[in-house]
Amino acid sequence: MKDTIPVRRGEELDTYTLEKYLRQHLNELPDNDLTIEQFSSGASNLTYQLTIGNWQGVLRRPPLGPVAPKAHDMQREYTILKELHPVFPAAPQPFLYCDDESVIDSPFFIMERRNGIVLNTEFPKSIEPSQQLCRKISEQMVDTLVKLHQVDYKKTALAQMTKPEGFMERQVDGWITRYERAKTDEVTGVEELKKWMRSNIPMSQDATVIHYDFKLNNTMFSEDLSQIVGLFDWEMTTVGDPMADLGAAMSYWVVEDDPDVLKYAMGKPPVTVLPGFMTREEFVKSYAEKSGRDVSQFHFYLAFAYFKLAVICQQIYYRWKKGQTTDERFAKLNQFVQILIQQALNCIPEIHFSERSVKNE
Repeated sequence: MKDTIPVRRGEELDTYTLEKYLRQHLNELPDNDLTIEQFSSGASNLTYQLTIGNWQGVLRRPPLGPVAPKAHDMQREYTILKELHPVFPAAPQPFLYCDDESVIDSPFFIMERRNGIVLNTEFPKSIEPSQQLCRKISEQMVDTLVKLHQVDYKKTALAQMTKPEGFMERQVDGWITRYERAKTDEVTGVEELKKWMRSNIPMSQDATVIHYDFKLNNTMFSEDLSQIVGLFDWEMTTVGDPMADLGAAMSYWVVEDDPDVLKYAMGKPPVTVLPGFMTREEFVKSYAEKSGRDVSQFHFYLAFAYFKLAVICQQIYYRWKKGQTTDERFAKLNQFVQILIQQALNCIPEIHFSERSVKNE
């Protein structure tokens, strides 16, 4: 399955200036002209495939228009990959970072291009998704998350870049602030949810490296789906409570029993609704067995993860509504925000709303 498309209108790069820069900073590039395509997935940072003859690389840059403070930090993501690639091979190798905005009008970095299969809403036509295969893919996802949480961050620069103490308190307050900054609609239950999260933060477990955007369509498998060969989108990576990483992963792990509004919110349902894929409960139980960690407070982390995902969608919708992006994929994200807030509330036994209402400004 081809994972690139022609560059979207308004998101073009200056091919001439970029090629000149690459030839100045990367060795032994072929004599061919640079061609650029865009990766079709992703709704935050813009990601491009660069091709010069038989050489390929991937360019990551922030989205167009104003961005949230401290978000989309290209140098930080580059440094994280530089530190993790040697000890966690699923992280791609970064080649260079550029803060000269005369090249493409923003900071960016270049990393290696990995090839394989990224699963999202369907399997390749050549592969039959048997229950056994779907179970094996689930197990690989659990194993990869466990392995990431086993990395000794104290032996990397992440020890100086991060502050694990008070992580969840900062997360809850920070994401609530982001929501309020990007607010466009009134969503039922948000105030109750914010109050509950601030009052029920669990005691964090020993800090680990957390990817914080760990999901199936950020993961690349070998052509036969026998192993994971790449894990992408490291912009949210930090050091903190591993349960927050598990919660984020499960907020993306849509299953057959989920409401249709969640399964079909982005179009086709993800492949994780197929028979054989682990339920969230099975995934969390397997993680607990393999990591030895306590998952008794997981409901909090899942509720927070749904809220966090709602905020990310709200920020993207805010950019669309303000005309900072014209990508029509984002035009109805406000409806998905409502769905995610309800999912968060449904994780909390003492707070439940059976109906949602939205008042547009």
